Amino acid sequence: MNTAQTPAYDRSKLTAGIVHIGLGNFHRAHMAVYLDDLFAKGQSLDWAILGAGVREGDAKMREALLAQDCLSTVIELDPAGKSARRIGSMIGFIEVQPDNAALIAAMADPQIRIVSLTVTEGGYFIDPATGQFDPTAPEIVADAAHPHRTAFGAIIAALKARRAAGTAPFTVMSCDNLPGNGHVTQDAVTGLARLSDPALADWIAANVAFPNGMVDRITPATGPRERAMAESFGLQDPVPVTCEPFRQWVLEDNFPAGRPALEQVGVTFSRHVHAYEAMKIRILNGGHATIAYPGGLLDIEYVHEAMAHPLILGFLNKLETTEIIPTIAPVPDTDLNAYYAEIVQRFSNPEVADTERRLCLDGSNRQPKFIVPPLRDRLAAGQSAEGLALVSALWCRYCTGTSDHGTHIPPNDPNWDALQATAIVAQTNPQAWLEQRTIYGDLADHAGFGASFARHLARIRDHGTEAALRAYIAG
Repeated sequence: MNTAQTPAYDRSKLTAGIVHIGLGNFHRAHMAVYLDDLFAKGQSLDWAILGAGVREGDAKMREALLAQDCLSTVIELDPAGKSARRIGSMIGFIEVQPDNAALIAAMADPQIRIVSLTVTEGGYFIDPATGQFDPTAPEIVADAAHPHRTAFGAIIAALKARRAAGTAPFTVMSCDNLPGNGHVTQDAVTGLARLSDPALADWIAANVAFPNGMVDRITPATGPRERAMAESFGLQDPVPVTCEPFRQWVLEDNFPAGRPALEQVGVTFSRHVHAYEAMKIRILNGGHATIAYPGGLLDIEYVHEAMAHPLILGFLNKLETTEIIPTIAPVPDTDLNAYYAEIVQRFSNPEVADTERRLCLDGSNRQPKFIVPPLRDRLAAGQSAEGLALVSALWCRYCTGTSDHGTHIPPNDPNWDALQATAIVAQTNPQAWLEQRTIYGDLADHAGFGASFARHLARIRDHGTEAALRAYIAG
Protein backbone atom coordinates (compact mmCIF):
# COMPACT_ATOMS: atom_id res chain seq x y z
CA MET A 1 0.00 0.00 0.00
CA ASN A 2 1.18 3.54 -0.75
CA THR A 3 1.66 5.80 2.25
CA ALA A 4 0.87 9.47 2.64
CA GLN A 5 3.43 12.05 3.71
CA THR A 6 2.59 13.56 7.10
CA PRO A 7 3.54 17.02 8.43
CA ALA A 8 7.29 17.27 8.98
CA TYR A 9 6.90 19.76 11.84
CA ASP A 10 5.47 19.88 15.34
CA ARG A 11 1.93 21.17 14.92
CA SER A 12 1.71 21.92 18.64
CA LYS A 13 4.08 24.84 18.01
CA LEU A 14 1.71 26.49 15.52
CA THR A 15 -0.41 29.48 16.49
CA ALA A 16 -3.17 31.03 14.44
CA GLY A 17 -2.58 34.18 12.39
CA ILE A 18 -5.14 33.64 9.62
CA VAL A 19 -8.88 33.05 9.58
CA HIS A 20 -9.91 31.51 6.27
CA ILE A 21 -13.57 31.56 5.23
CA GLY A 22 -14.56 28.81 2.78
CA LEU A 23 -12.78 25.48 3.28
CA GLY A 24 -13.49 24.02 -0.13
CA ASN A 25 -11.17 21.85 -2.18
CA PHE A 26 -9.33 24.72 -3.82
CA HIS A 27 -8.22 26.35 -0.58
CA ARG A 28 -7.02 23.04 0.86
CA ALA A 29 -5.03 22.25 -2.31
CA HIS A 30 -3.58 25.75 -2.66
CA MET A 31 -3.09 28.22 0.20
CA ALA A 32 -3.08 25.49 2.86
CA VAL A 33 -0.36 23.61 0.93
CA TYR A 34 1.86 26.68 0.58
CA LEU A 35 1.64 27.26 4.34
CA ASP A 36 2.31 23.58 5.04
CA ASP A 37 5.49 23.87 2.93
CA LEU A 38 6.48 27.00 4.84
CA PHE A 39 5.94 25.41 8.26
CA ALA A 40 8.05 22.44 7.14
CA LYS A 41 10.91 24.92 6.75
CA GLY A 42 10.42 26.01 10.35
CA GLN A 43 9.23 29.44 9.18
CA SER A 44 6.24 31.65 10.06
CA LEU A 45 4.82 29.25 12.66
CA ASP A 46 2.53 32.01 13.98
CA TRP A 47 0.54 32.04 10.72
CA ALA A 48 -1.52 28.85 11.03
CA ILE A 49 -5.10 28.80 9.75
CA LEU A 50 -8.39 28.79 11.63
CA GLY A 51 -11.06 27.48 9.28
CA ALA A 52 -14.43 29.21 9.08
CA GLY A 53 -17.62 29.28 7.06
CA VAL A 54 -21.02 30.90 6.88
CA ARG A 55 -23.12 28.27 5.09
CA GLU A 56 -24.64 24.88 5.87
CA GLY A 57 -22.05 23.04 3.81
CA ASP A 58 -19.30 24.66 5.88
CA ALA A 59 -20.73 23.06 9.03
CA LYS A 60 -20.50 19.63 7.39
CA MET A 61 -16.91 20.31 6.34
CA ARG A 62 -16.13 21.43 9.90
CA GLU A 63 -17.45 18.18 11.32
CA ALA A 64 -15.42 16.11 8.86
CA LEU A 65 -12.17 18.00 9.43
CA LEU A 66 -12.42 18.21 13.22
CA ALA A 67 -12.81 14.41 13.26
CA GLN A 68 -9.31 14.16 11.75
CA ASP A 69 -7.60 16.90 13.75
CA CYS A 70 -8.08 19.41 10.90
CA LEU A 71 -5.71 17.45 8.66
CA SER A 72 -6.53 17.53 4.94
CA THR A 73 -5.57 14.80 2.49
CA VAL A 74 -4.17 16.25 -0.74
CA ILE A 75 -3.45 13.83 -3.59
CA GLU A 76 -1.40 15.13 -6.51
CA LEU A 77 -2.42 13.50 -9.78
CA ASP A 78 0.81 13.36 -11.73
CA PRO A 79 0.63 11.07 -14.79
CA ALA A 80 3.99 9.69 -13.67
CA GLY A 81 2.48 8.58 -10.36
CA LYS A 82 0.14 9.81 -7.63
CA SER A 83 1.41 11.08 -4.29
CA ALA A 84 -0.50 11.97 -1.13
CA ARG A 85 0.22 14.20 1.81
CA ARG A 86 -1.58 15.24 4.95
CA ILE A 87 -1.68 19.02 5.22
CA GLY A 88 -1.36 20.31 8.79
CA SER A 89 -1.49 24.07 8.38
CA MET A 90 -5.00 24.40 9.79
CA ILE A 91 -5.24 24.04 13.56
CA GLY A 92 -8.92 24.71 14.25
CA PHE A 93 -12.33 25.30 12.72
CA ILE A 94 -14.60 27.99 14.16
CA GLU A 95 -18.17 26.97 14.94
CA VAL A 96 -20.55 27.82 12.09
CA GLN A 97 -23.45 29.87 13.48
CA PRO A 98 -26.37 31.77 11.89
CA ASP A 99 -25.27 35.06 13.45
CA ASN A 100 -21.52 34.33 12.95
CA ALA A 101 -20.81 35.37 16.55
CA ALA A 102 -17.91 32.93 16.99
CA LEU A 103 -16.42 33.94 13.64
CA ILE A 104 -16.66 37.65 14.51
CA ALA A 105 -15.01 37.04 17.88
CA ALA A 106 -12.16 35.09 16.28
CA MET A 107 -11.51 37.80 13.67
CA ALA A 108 -11.57 40.47 16.39
CA ASP A 109 -8.68 38.72 18.19
CA PRO A 110 -5.47 40.77 17.70
CA GLN A 111 -3.46 37.64 16.83
CA ILE A 112 -5.47 37.32 13.61
CA ARG A 113 -3.73 39.51 11.05
CA ILE A 114 -5.14 38.12 7.79
CA VAL A 115 -8.69 37.10 6.93
CA SER A 116 -8.73 35.19 3.65
CA LEU A 117 -11.63 33.94 1.56
CA THR A 118 -12.59 31.42 -1.08
CA VAL A 119 -16.32 31.97 -1.49
CA THR A 120 -16.51 31.27 -5.29
CA GLU A 121 -16.72 33.73 -8.17
CA GLY A 122 -20.45 34.17 -7.57
CA GLY A 123 -20.08 34.96 -3.87
CA TYR A 124 -19.12 38.64 -4.19
CA PHE A 125 -22.51 40.05 -5.24
CA ILE A 126 -21.27 41.61 -8.46
CA ASP A 127 -23.71 43.01 -10.99
CA PRO A 128 -22.46 41.35 -14.21
CA ALA A 129 -23.70 44.23 -16.34
CA THR A 130 -21.65 46.84 -14.49
CA GLY A 131 -18.92 44.74 -12.88
CA GLN A 132 -19.65 46.60 -9.63
CA PHE A 133 -20.92 45.51 -6.22
CA ASP A 134 -24.71 45.12 -6.23
CA PRO A 135 -26.22 46.57 -3.03
CA THR A 136 -29.67 45.34 -4.12
CA ALA A 137 -28.72 41.64 -4.05
CA PRO A 138 -31.20 39.87 -1.72
CA GLU A 139 -28.53 38.51 0.64
CA ILE A 140 -26.97 41.95 0.94
CA VAL A 141 -30.31 43.62 1.64
CA ALA A 142 -31.01 40.96 4.28
CA ASP A 143 -27.56 41.40 5.85
CA ALA A 144 -28.00 45.18 6.05
CA ALA A 145 -31.30 44.66 7.88
CA HIS A 146 -30.06 41.79 10.11
CA PRO A 147 -26.28 42.23 10.16
CA HIS A 148 -23.48 39.71 10.08
CA ARG A 149 -25.18 36.88 8.14
CA THR A 150 -22.78 36.98 5.17
CA ALA A 151 -18.99 36.60 5.26
CA PHE A 152 -18.70 40.28 4.45
CA GLY A 153 -21.10 41.23 7.23
CA ALA A 154 -19.03 39.25 9.71
CA ILE A 155 -15.82 40.91 8.47
CA ILE A 156 -17.41 44.34 8.94
CA ALA A 157 -18.49 43.49 12.49
CA ALA A 158 -15.00 42.25 13.39
CA LEU A 159 -13.34 45.35 11.91
CA LYS A 160 -15.75 47.55 13.85
CA ALA A 161 -14.84 45.71 17.07
CA ARG A 162 -11.11 46.09 16.37
CA ARG A 163 -11.53 49.79 15.68
CA ALA A 164 -13.38 50.24 18.98
CA ALA A 165 -10.67 48.32 20.86
CA GLY A 166 -7.84 50.27 19.21
CA THR A 167 -6.56 47.08 17.51
CA ALA A 168 -4.99 47.39 14.08
CA PRO A 169 -7.22 46.00 11.31
CA PHE A 170 -6.46 42.68 9.67
CA THR A 171 -5.72 42.40 5.95
CA VAL A 172 -8.56 40.95 3.86
CA MET A 173 -7.20 38.62 1.16
CA SER A 174 -9.41 37.07 -1.50
CA CYS A 175 -8.16 33.79 -2.96
CA ASP A 176 -11.01 33.58 -5.47
CA ASN A 177 -10.65 33.51 -9.20
CA LEU A 178 -11.71 37.05 -10.06
CA PRO A 179 -10.08 39.92 -11.96
CA GLY A 180 -8.96 42.45 -9.36
CA ASN A 181 -10.15 40.20 -6.55
CA GLY A 182 -8.78 42.58 -3.91
CA HIS A 183 -10.69 45.52 -5.37
CA VAL A 184 -13.81 43.37 -5.71
CA THR A 185 -13.58 42.31 -2.06
CA GLN A 186 -13.04 45.89 -0.91
CA ASP A 187 -16.12 46.96 -2.88
CA ALA A 188 -18.21 44.21 -1.25
CA VAL A 189 -17.08 45.02 2.28
CA THR A 190 -17.32 48.80 2.01
CA GLY A 191 -20.48 48.61 -0.09
CA LEU A 192 -22.27 46.53 2.53
CA ALA A 193 -20.95 48.68 5.38
CA ARG A 194 -22.16 51.83 3.62
CA LEU A 195 -25.77 50.59 3.79
CA SER A 196 -25.82 50.84 7.59
CA ASP A 197 -22.72 52.75 8.74
CA PRO A 198 -21.19 55.10 6.13
CA ALA A 199 -18.53 56.35 8.55
CA LEU A 200 -17.33 52.81 9.18
CA ALA A 201 -17.26 52.20 5.42
CA ASP A 202 -15.02 55.25 5.01
CA TRP A 203 -12.74 54.02 7.81
CA ILE A 204 -12.44 50.58 6.20
CA ALA A 205 -11.63 52.12 2.81
CA ALA A 206 -8.91 54.25 4.38
CA ASN A 207 -7.37 51.70 6.76
CA VAL A 208 -7.89 48.10 5.59
CA ALA A 209 -5.64 46.44 2.98
CA PHE A 210 -7.21 44.29 0.25
CA PRO A 211 -4.30 42.87 -1.80
CA ASN A 212 -5.00 41.54 -5.28
CA GLY A 213 -3.88 38.04 -6.10
CA MET A 214 -3.85 35.46 -8.88
CA VAL A 215 -4.39 31.83 -7.89
CA ASP A 216 -4.17 28.71 -10.02
CA ARG A 217 -4.51 24.98 -9.50
CA ILE A 218 -6.99 22.61 -11.15
CA THR A 219 -8.87 20.91 -8.33
CA PRO A 220 -11.74 18.55 -9.22
CA ALA A 221 -14.74 17.89 -7.01
CA THR A 222 -14.57 15.05 -4.49
CA GLY A 223 -16.54 11.86 -5.05
CA PRO A 224 -16.23 8.09 -4.63
CA ARG A 225 -13.16 7.96 -6.90
CA GLU A 226 -11.27 10.44 -4.76
CA ARG A 227 -12.24 8.74 -1.50
CA ALA A 228 -11.05 5.43 -2.94
CA MET A 229 -7.72 7.07 -3.80
CA ALA A 230 -7.36 8.18 -0.19
CA GLU A 231 -8.06 4.62 0.94
CA SER A 232 -5.29 3.39 -1.36
CA PHE A 233 -2.93 5.48 0.79
CA GLY A 234 -4.35 3.98 3.97
CA LEU A 235 -6.55 6.97 4.79
CA GLN A 236 -10.23 6.95 5.71
CA ASP A 237 -11.02 10.54 4.75
CA PRO A 238 -14.54 11.58 3.66
CA VAL A 239 -13.25 14.87 2.16
CA PRO A 240 -9.91 14.23 0.40
CA VAL A 241 -8.72 16.69 -2.23
CA THR A 242 -7.22 15.72 -5.58
CA CYS A 243 -5.36 18.19 -7.76
CA GLU A 244 -2.91 18.57 -10.60
CA PRO A 245 0.81 18.92 -9.75
CA PHE A 246 0.91 22.53 -11.05
CA ARG A 247 0.18 25.45 -8.73
CA GLN A 248 0.78 29.20 -8.91
CA TRP A 249 0.12 32.15 -6.63
CA VAL A 250 0.94 35.79 -7.41
CA LEU A 251 0.24 38.44 -4.76
CA GLU A 252 0.52 42.15 -4.19
CA ASP A 253 2.78 42.74 -1.19
CA ASN A 254 0.20 44.81 0.68
CA PHE A 255 0.01 43.39 4.22
CA PRO A 256 0.33 46.22 6.79
CA ALA A 257 -0.29 43.82 9.69
CA GLY A 258 2.42 41.41 8.50
CA ARG A 259 2.34 38.19 6.50
CA PRO A 260 3.95 34.75 6.31
CA ALA A 261 7.19 34.47 4.31
CA LEU A 262 5.44 32.87 1.35
CA GLU A 263 8.14 33.93 -1.10
CA GLN A 264 10.22 31.12 0.45
CA VAL A 265 7.83 28.50 -0.94
CA GLY A 266 7.27 29.75 -4.47
CA VAL A 267 4.71 32.55 -4.14
CA THR A 268 5.47 35.48 -6.46
CA PHE A 269 5.04 38.97 -4.99
CA SER A 270 4.53 41.48 -7.78
CA ARG A 271 3.17 44.93 -8.56
CA HIS A 272 1.81 43.47 -11.79
CA VAL A 273 -0.78 41.03 -10.44
CA HIS A 274 -3.34 42.40 -12.90
CA ALA A 275 -1.22 41.18 -15.83
CA TYR A 276 -0.93 37.66 -14.37
CA GLU A 277 -4.67 37.70 -13.60
CA ALA A 278 -5.65 38.63 -17.14
CA MET A 279 -3.40 35.91 -18.54
CA LYS A 280 -4.78 33.20 -16.30
CA ILE A 281 -8.44 34.19 -16.39
CA ARG A 282 -8.56 34.62 -20.15
CA ILE A 283 -6.30 31.75 -21.25
CA LEU A 284 -7.05 29.09 -18.61
CA ASN A 285 -10.56 29.94 -17.42
CA GLY A 286 -11.59 31.15 -20.86
CA GLY A 287 -10.14 27.90 -22.21
CA HIS A 288 -12.19 25.89 -19.76
CA ALA A 289 -15.33 27.72 -20.89
CA THR A 290 -14.39 27.07 -24.51
CA ILE A 291 -14.16 23.29 -24.16
CA ALA A 292 -16.95 22.95 -21.59
CA TYR A 293 -20.09 23.31 -23.66
CA PRO A 294 -19.10 21.44 -26.82
CA GLY A 295 -18.02 18.58 -24.56
CA GLY A 296 -21.31 18.74 -22.66
CA LEU A 297 -23.33 18.76 -25.89
CA LEU A 298 -21.38 15.77 -27.21
CA ASP A 299 -21.90 13.76 -23.99
CA ILE A 300 -18.19 13.76 -23.16
CA GLU A 301 -17.66 13.13 -19.46
CA TYR A 302 -14.06 14.11 -18.78
CA VAL A 303 -11.95 17.13 -19.70
CA HIS A 304 -9.04 15.03 -20.96
CA GLU A 305 -11.47 13.21 -23.26
CA ALA A 306 -12.67 16.53 -24.65
CA MET A 307 -9.05 17.49 -25.29
CA ALA A 308 -8.62 14.27 -27.26
CA HIS A 309 -11.51 15.23 -29.55
CA PRO A 310 -9.85 16.80 -32.63
CA LEU A 311 -12.63 19.33 -33.24
CA ILE A 312 -12.75 20.54 -29.64
CA LEU A 313 -8.96 20.83 -29.50
CA GLY A 314 -8.94 22.55 -32.88
CA PHE A 315 -11.58 24.99 -31.67
CA LEU A 316 -9.58 25.74 -28.52
CA ASN A 317 -6.31 26.21 -30.40
CA LYS A 318 -7.78 28.59 -32.97
CA LEU A 319 -9.78 30.63 -30.46
CA GLU A 320 -6.89 31.01 -28.01
CA THR A 321 -4.28 31.96 -30.59
CA THR A 322 -6.40 34.27 -32.76
CA GLU A 323 -8.91 35.86 -30.36
CA ILE A 324 -7.94 35.43 -26.69
CA ILE A 325 -4.15 35.69 -26.45
CA PRO A 326 -4.03 38.82 -28.67
CA THR A 327 -6.16 40.67 -26.06
CA ILE A 328 -3.63 40.09 -23.26
CA ALA A 329 -0.97 42.64 -22.36
CA PRO A 330 2.62 41.46 -21.77
CA VAL A 331 3.21 39.57 -18.51
CA PRO A 332 6.56 39.83 -16.66
CA ASP A 333 8.95 36.98 -17.48
CA THR A 334 6.22 35.04 -19.30
CA ASP A 335 5.83 33.79 -22.87
CA LEU A 336 2.07 33.70 -23.45
CA ASN A 337 2.26 31.05 -26.13
CA ALA A 338 4.41 28.82 -23.90
CA TYR A 339 1.92 29.42 -21.06
CA TYR A 340 -0.91 28.31 -23.34
CA ALA A 341 1.04 25.20 -24.40
CA GLU A 342 1.36 24.29 -20.72
CA ILE A 343 -2.39 24.82 -20.29
CA VAL A 344 -3.06 22.30 -23.05
CA GLN A 345 -0.89 19.74 -21.23
CA ARG A 346 -2.67 20.44 -17.95
CA PHE A 347 -6.14 20.08 -19.47
CA SER A 348 -5.03 16.81 -21.11
CA ASN A 349 -3.84 15.15 -17.87
CA PRO A 350 -5.98 11.98 -17.63
CA GLU A 351 -5.19 11.46 -13.95
CA VAL A 352 -7.00 14.63 -12.93
CA ALA A 353 -10.30 13.29 -14.35
CA ASP A 354 -11.89 16.71 -14.13
CA THR A 355 -15.41 16.63 -15.52
CA GLU A 356 -16.98 18.60 -18.32
CA ARG A 357 -20.02 19.10 -16.10
CA ARG A 358 -17.89 20.93 -13.52
CA LEU A 359 -16.58 23.23 -16.26
CA CYS A 360 -20.14 23.88 -17.43
CA LEU A 361 -21.28 24.81 -13.92
CA ASP A 362 -22.42 28.36 -13.16
CA GLY A 363 -22.02 29.84 -16.63
CA SER A 364 -24.15 32.83 -15.67
CA ASN A 365 -21.38 33.90 -13.28
CA ARG A 366 -18.39 32.65 -15.26
CA GLN A 367 -19.19 33.79 -18.80
CA PRO A 368 -19.28 37.51 -17.85
CA LYS A 369 -15.85 37.14 -16.22
CA PHE A 370 -14.03 34.79 -18.61
CA ILE A 371 -15.58 35.19 -22.09
CA VAL A 372 -17.35 38.55 -22.28
CA PRO A 373 -14.25 40.71 -21.48
CA PRO A 374 -12.12 39.48 -24.44
CA LEU A 375 -15.25 39.53 -26.58
CA ARG A 376 -15.82 43.17 -25.65
CA ASP A 377 -12.16 44.02 -26.35
CA ARG A 378 -12.23 42.41 -29.78
CA LEU A 379 -15.44 44.13 -30.83
CA ALA A 380 -14.27 47.51 -29.52
CA ALA A 381 -11.13 47.17 -31.65
CA GLY A 382 -13.20 46.28 -34.72
CA GLN A 383 -11.72 42.77 -34.77
CA SER A 384 -13.30 39.39 -35.42
CA ALA A 385 -14.86 37.65 -32.42
CA GLU A 386 -16.40 34.71 -34.28
CA GLY A 387 -14.96 32.10 -31.92
CA LEU A 388 -16.08 33.94 -28.80
CA ALA A 389 -19.54 34.33 -30.32
CA LEU A 390 -19.52 30.56 -30.91
CA VAL A 391 -18.72 29.96 -27.24
CA SER A 392 -21.82 31.99 -26.33
CA ALA A 393 -23.92 30.04 -28.83
CA LEU A 394 -22.71 26.70 -27.46
CA TRP A 395 -23.52 27.82 -23.92
CA CYS A 396 -27.00 28.88 -25.04
CA ARG A 397 -27.61 25.53 -26.75
CA TYR A 398 -26.36 23.64 -23.65
CA CYS A 399 -28.83 25.54 -21.46
CA THR A 400 -31.78 24.13 -23.43
CA GLY A 401 -31.21 21.05 -21.29
CA THR A 402 -30.54 18.35 -23.89
CA SER A 403 -27.36 17.26 -25.62
CA ASP A 404 -26.94 16.71 -29.37
CA HIS A 405 -27.88 13.07 -28.77
CA GLY A 406 -31.00 13.94 -26.78
CA THR A 407 -29.49 13.21 -23.37
CA HIS A 408 -31.09 15.15 -20.53
CA ILE A 409 -28.75 17.76 -19.01
CA PRO A 410 -29.61 18.23 -15.33
CA PRO A 411 -29.72 21.78 -13.92
CA ASN A 412 -26.18 23.16 -13.75
CA ASP A 413 -26.44 26.84 -12.81
CA PRO A 414 -27.98 28.79 -9.90
CA ASN A 415 -30.18 30.51 -12.52
CA TRP A 416 -30.92 27.35 -14.51
CA ASP A 417 -34.68 27.72 -14.80
CA ALA A 418 -34.46 31.23 -16.25
CA LEU A 419 -31.51 30.29 -18.48
CA GLN A 420 -33.31 27.25 -19.83
CA ALA A 421 -36.47 29.15 -20.62
CA THR A 422 -34.49 31.87 -22.40
CA ALA A 423 -32.33 29.35 -24.27
CA ILE A 424 -35.39 27.56 -25.62
CA VAL A 425 -36.88 30.83 -26.88
CA ALA A 426 -33.51 31.75 -28.40
CA GLN A 427 -33.52 28.76 -30.70
CA THR A 428 -35.98 30.67 -32.88
CA ASN A 429 -35.28 34.19 -31.55
CA PRO A 430 -31.51 34.41 -30.90
CA GLN A 431 -31.67 38.00 -29.68
CA ALA A 432 -33.59 36.80 -26.62
CA TRP A 433 -30.38 35.23 -25.28
CA LEU A 434 -28.30 38.36 -25.81
CA GLU A 435 -30.92 40.49 -24.09
CA GLN A 436 -29.71 39.02 -20.79
CA ARG A 437 -28.07 42.34 -20.05
CA THR A 438 -26.77 41.23 -16.66
CA ILE A 439 -24.46 39.02 -18.74
CA TYR A 440 -23.88 40.85 -22.03
CA GLY A 441 -24.65 44.46 -21.14
CA ASP A 442 -24.68 46.72 -24.19
CA LEU A 443 -23.18 43.97 -26.36
CA ALA A 444 -26.81 42.98 -26.84
CA ASP A 445 -27.03 46.02 -29.14
CA HIS A 446 -23.95 45.16 -31.22
CA ALA A 447 -25.29 44.16 -34.63
CA GLY A 448 -22.18 42.30 -35.73
CA PHE A 449 -22.01 40.22 -32.58
CA GLY A 450 -25.73 39.50 -32.78
CA ALA A 451 -25.41 38.29 -36.37
CA SER A 452 -22.44 36.04 -35.56
CA PHE A 453 -24.19 34.58 -32.52
CA ALA A 454 -27.38 33.89 -34.50
CA ARG A 455 -25.46 32.23 -37.33
CA HIS A 456 -23.54 29.92 -34.98
CA LEU A 457 -26.63 29.07 -32.95
CA ALA A 458 -28.58 28.16 -36.10
CA ARG A 459 -25.77 25.89 -37.28
CA ILE A 460 -25.59 24.11 -33.92
CA ARG A 461 -29.38 23.71 -33.87
CA ASP A 462 -29.70 22.48 -37.45
CA HIS A 463 -26.47 20.53 -37.97
CA GLY A 464 -25.02 19.84 -34.53
CA THR A 465 -22.04 20.86 -32.44
CA GLU A 466 -19.41 19.10 -34.53
CA ALA A 467 -20.58 20.85 -37.70
CA ALA A 468 -20.40 24.24 -35.97
CA LEU A 469 -16.88 23.56 -34.72
CA ARG A 470 -15.79 22.31 -38.13
CA ALA A 471 -17.14 25.42 -39.85
CA TYR A 472 -15.35 27.76 -37.41
CA ILE A 473 -12.03 25.93 -37.71
CA ALA A 474 -12.29 26.02 -41.51
CA GLY A 475 -12.92 29.76 -41.39
